[in-house]
Amino acid sequence: MFRVGNGIDFHRLIQEPFRPLILAGVEIHSEFAFLGHSDADVILHAVSDALLGAVGAGDIGVHFPDTDQSLKNISSKVILKKCLEIAGDKGWKPVNVDVTYVGDHPKINPIREKLVESLASLLGLEKDCVSIKATTSEGMGSLGRSEGVMVMATALLTSKVGQ
Repeated sequence: MFRVGNGIDFHRLIQEPFRPLILAGVEIHSEFAFLGHSDADVILHAVSDALLGAVGAGDIGVHFPDTDQSLKNISSKVILKKCLEIAGDKGWKPVNVDVTYVGDHPKINPIREKLVESLASLLGLEKDCVSIKATTSEGMGSLGRSEGVMVMATALLTSKVGQ
């Protein structure tokens, strides 16, 4: 038995020298960072929402509200781990994840392999079960003006029955 979930996340790009830019659990050298209540890892947020969606468990805002000051600057690795636990408690585990990054900064191609390796490790998957693609919005809208980025993620989960 299988389930599919989709996740989407947006974060504003800022120039903040003391805030790291984190993607798929990897700190990326960049003049930019993402603004958010957590570490704002837009890839892990979209993947976490995809996992939660597949098992009918809401979204990360339900489990990690940005109104909870105790969660300020929480690592998105913690968020993803909890979402994997929620899926697991409901009897599901990921099979593969497909991610699309929409934005101009940072450029994904030079760091893609690091991102895939990290995300695969965090999900407990082989690298060939994780895809991270990137595109731009061709200069259109706020994403085209490099005001932020968007990530869409799709996760396929399978039942843990029989393990």
